[in-house]
Amino acid sequence: MTTVTHSTTTPARKYHIRTALFMSGYVAVNLAAILDAFDDMKSPATWVFSLVVAAPVVGQIWALLAWMRDSDEFVRGLAAKRFIAAAGLAMAIASAWGFMELYADAPHISAAMIYPLFWAAFGIVSPFIHTTR
Repeated sequence: MTTVTHSTTTPARKYHIRTALFMSGYVAVNLAAILDAFDDMKSPATWVFSLVVAAPVVGQIWALLAWMRDSDEFVRGLAAKRFIAAAGLAMAIASAWGFMELYADAPHISAAMIYPLFWAAFGIVSPFIHTTR
């Protein structure tokens, strides 16, 4: 006799757990950096450290995409539309700012800020995208 077990963990619950774990690592590493824990680090360790800091961001993006994959058609379609709109808005803002840096002497903003900019854009576009059409 074959027994099939189904996970009772919903895609949203998995997403929340994964995001909490990845962002906990992200906050911990950045908090340590703010508190000068890595100030004496020299290259090539600084290059490796930079990738360590980026890893939770990659993990959280994976968690989002896994949630979209595992969700039902409506949620997947809605999330995909919001994701695409937010990514487009974030890229447009980042590109415009980049040109302002080049031609108008705007202050430099780190490329790492594209990630929080994306989530800000996601929050802005989400209330306006409520159908999958």
